[in-house]
Amino acid sequence: MELPGLAFAVWMFICFYASVDGYPSGKVREACTSMIPCHGSSPQLSPEHTITVNGTEFKPGDNIEVHLSGPDFEGFFIQARDAEHLDSPAVGSFMLVDRRLSQLLTCGRTKSSAVSHTSKAKKKYIKVYWIAPGDAPKHVQFLATVVKKYKIFWVKIPGPIVSQPNALSPTPPLHATSEAVSTSHPVSYLSKPFNASGCGSMKFCIRNPSNCDPESASCFFLSFRQEKSSVFIEMSGPSEGYLAFALSRDQWMGGDDAYLCVNEDHRVHVSPAYLKGRSRPVLDSENALEDVSWRLVDGVLQCSFRRSIRLPAYKGRFNLDATYYIFLADGEASEGGLIHKHRRQPLITNGIYNVTGLPHDIGGSRSPRLIKAHGALMFVAWITTVSIGVLVARFFKPVWSHSFLFGKEMWFQVHRMLMLTTVTLTSISFVLPFIYRGGWSQQAGFHPYLGCTVMALTIFQALMAGFRPSRHAPRRQLFNWFHWSTGTTARILAVVTMFLGMDLPALDLPDPWDTYTMIGFVAWHVGIDVLLEIHSYCLVRKVEVIEDDRVQILQSLTSAEAEGRLFKQIVLAIYICGNVVFLIAFLAAISQI
Repeated sequence: MELPGLAFAVWMFICFYASVDGYPSGKVREACTSMIPCHGSSPQLSPEHTITVNGTEFKPGDNIEVHLSGPDFEGFFIQARDAEHLDSPAVGSFMLVDRRLSQLLTCGRTKSSAVSHTSKAKKKYIKVYWIAPGDAPKHVQFLATVVKKYKIFWVKIPGPIVSQPNALSPTPPLHATSEAVSTSHPVSYLSKPFNASGCGSMKFCIRNPSNCDPESASCFFLSFRQEKSSVFIEMSGPSEGYLAFALSRDQWMGGDDAYLCVNEDHRVHVSPAYLKGRSRPVLDSENALEDVSWRLVDGVLQCSFRRSIRLPAYKGRFNLDATYYIFLADGEASEGGLIHKHRRQPLITNGIYNVTGLPHDIGGSRSPRLIKAHGALMFVAWITTVSIGVLVARFFKPVWSHSFLFGKEMWFQVHRMLMLTTVTLTSISFVLPFIYRGGWSQQAGFHPYLGCTVMALTIFQALMAGFRPSRHAPRRQLFNWFHWSTGTTARILAVVTMFLGMDLPALDLPDPWDTYTMIGFVAWHVGIDVLLEIHSYCLVRKVEVIEDDRVQILQSLTSAEAEGRLFKQIVLAIYICGNVVFLIAFLAAISQI
């Protein structure tokens, strides 16, 4: 029999608000009326499970033994209903036999009027007792929904009819079938792959990397082609797990119109969904989609479907003739089609677009511009300016002891200029994530905590330098120690913070390239530092008498060390070139995200 309009509307409402996790605990009261699990796919047509009873007649107060059996299944939902009005409320109540496998639910006003599973543990057989009520109809039929796994289930499997004594034969038709609740249009297999021809001229395309071939497993592809009052949509990418795109009014997840293609056991399920906050998508009815097709070949998942530009009957579906940011994401899916959070930031268009307007062939970014700027400024500050500034202050006092710039020794002016640049760049970069997030990020782990510590040490170091005592003041040695220890701590924490920040979803530089490159920079800096220390030590050994203040931190060494000024200048030039190479590598990686 066909599903009546009222029941269908109720089912649509339930599916819109139900979680994509389904109901592993069996608390399925939301499905009392339709008996349809909101798993985002169509029910199977030929039941594998059967319902049996121990009698065909009953009187009010009688107990009827009810059995549900068949191949392994995870979930079930059993009700008894008026056999002549199967869309009416549940009839009677149930009594359990094994509380480990089954539990009682209240549907409507009737207590214990349904039975469901208690967990996803596999089972083959369920036994319960149905208690006939005093106002029972003359004919009662048992119905069951059985979930084999997440997206394989049967709805309203018809069971036996039991009748009161001397009741007339029931009025046909009586039997509900899974075929009656099919909720989607036919799905076909793509005979050949689609491609990027017509992108920018006949259809709106998004590709990552730019100009990639959608037949490649490394290409993320999404296209929209308007055809009268509908839009034909194609999506392609790696076949492991799922692909999804969403239309959003902003660059944040939540309140968005989404569509998923999920690889489940080498079959692809295409479903519309609704994104509510940062939680899992809420799958919706597939009736909104037409001409659904899919293909899985050579590690590439391709799916296509058609959708009307306007869908006023479907709550949560956006009109396609408006402008939106477009998200393109991928992730893993477990057995049964249950999707998991994407491990990296979705690809997001850099602006808002109307997919039914002028065709474009665009890319996108997996990192917001403010976060890119944050990372770039931090790399400039803590790979380049601070490293060179520290090296100049530590090893180039005797080299530039007689050179002056704006009335001060050159080494000091260069050091001060580089350190003030570091403070400025760090301060600007520090506020960018807060502007982007609108507050503190709970998703970034230790990175923001260490970042705040580095920022505090940077400001403290600059303030301390502003109150530096004179060279021969009694507190100068204490200042030297504090200045060195604060700066060294800030630099170490900055490197650790960059290590953590490179792999956060909002930036996510290529892995493991980013880790190896940062290790290379640290080794490069330490190597140059050790080389200059050894060089300074060798010069000092040439002097027969070593003055006491030669070993004090940040104090000028004897004139003997000035003999190696050419060597130091060559090393500094090489060091600066190496730092610039590392900086360019990181900036190039950020620009390509």
